[in-house]
Order: sequence, then structure tokens, then C-alpha cells
Amino acid sequence: MDAIDREILRELQRDGRLSNQELAQRVGLTPSPCMRRVRQLEQDGVIRGYRAVIDPVAVDRGFEVLVSVEVRRDRDAVEAFEAALQELPDVIEAYRLFGSPGCLLRIAVADLRSYERLWIEKLTALSGVTEVNSQIIMKRIKEPQGLPVDD
Repeated sequence: MDAIDREILRELQRDGRLSNQELAQRVGLTPSPCMRRVRQLEQDGVIRGYRAVIDPVAVDRGFEVLVSVEVRRDRDAVEAFEAALQELPDVIEAYRLFGSPGCLLRIAVADLRSYERLWIEKLTALSGVTEVNSQIIMKRIKEPQGLPVDD
């Protein structure tokens, strides 16, 4: 990966809807080689996809919670827990961690009542879960901006 590839990545993280023409102009290439590079980055798995960034409030998901979960430390319990998370659309990010807590979730729901229902009916009922702790997000200070792409 060279400096032009990295610049392509920076530009596409800023605006994934750039036309190839505009992208090529911004990175100092003609459109054809620019398109080849983008396709190669996609084929290599460097660019994994394109998404729209949606305002959570506009889709009734403005109440966000960070949840730490402890799961029994055996392979079957962990695998069952991770598989069950895939079926919970309110869990928008999930990470297995070293140490304690064992798992960190980011959840987006409509309001506190919706979260309470999810907590009671789903999270605490998941197989292997021994502890659930919630931190309600007061304010998002920094939005995800993509990954730094250094030269």
C-alpha cells in the first residue's frame, strides 16, 4: 500500500459517496487508475464496505448504553453468548475483552423503558451471563471518524 492508496482511504472515509471522478481528482490520479486502486483495495479486504451514517434520534435509537457483561469462562458459554448477541439488533457493537469485564456492548434503543425491557428479557437471560452493568451515555463527545491512515 503506497501513499496514494492511503490518501484514497482517507478520502473515502470522509465521504464514501465520492464519485470516482472526484476521488481521482482529490488524490491526483486520472479516473481509470483510481478505480483500479479502489477495486484492488476492496478485493484485498482493506475496504470492507460502505455505509450511511444515520442520526440515531431520527430512527428512534437515541438512547445509548454501554454495557459490561461477565460470562462464565468456559468455551461453550462464551460461544453461546456470542451467537445470541448476533440475534439482538439493539446491540450495535460487541467486543470480547481481556480481563474484566469479559464483554463490552454498545446498545441503541428508544428510551430507558426500552432498555429496561431489553435488560430484563434478553441480556440477563442469555446463557452463561453472570453479571450485567450499564453505563448510560450522557453525551457523545466525539463521533466515529474512521481509522487514522498514516503514511
